[in-house]
Amino acid sequence: MMAFIKNIEHEEIVRLADEISANTGQVVSKTLAQNSCVSITLFAFAKGEEIGTHDSAGDAMVTVIEGKGRFVVDGREYCLSAGETLVMPARKPHSVHAEDAFKMLLTVVFPRNDSET
Repeated sequence: MMAFIKNIEHEEIVRLADEISANTGQVVSKTLAQNSCVSITLFAFAKGEEIGTHDSAGDAMVTVIEGKGRFVVDGREYCLSAGETLVMPARKPHSVHAEDAFKMLLTVVFPRNDSET
C-alpha cells in the first residue's frame, strides 16, 4: 500500500513539535508530503535563524506549533505564537525569522495543472 504522507507514523497519535528539532545555528525541515498539488513540511528554527525573502507559486499556510515566529509578507510583519496560522499568498515575497527557537508546519497549495487528472 502506497503512503501519501511520509516520515511520520500512521494510525498513531503524534505531537508534531516532537517530530523535529534544531540545534544552534540550524533550520531543519522534514517533508511529510510533496507532489505537484501540495507540499507539507515541518520546520524547526534555532534562535536567530531565518529563511530569507523568497516567493512561492502556491499559497503558503504556516501554523506555529511551538514558540513564536516572525513572518514578513510583502513588507508587512506578522508575529505568530503556537496555535496561530497565517496564509502567505502566492507570488508575494515573504521571509521567516526566529527571534527565539520555534517550530512550524508549512502547507503549500500549488495552482492546479489542468494536464493532471
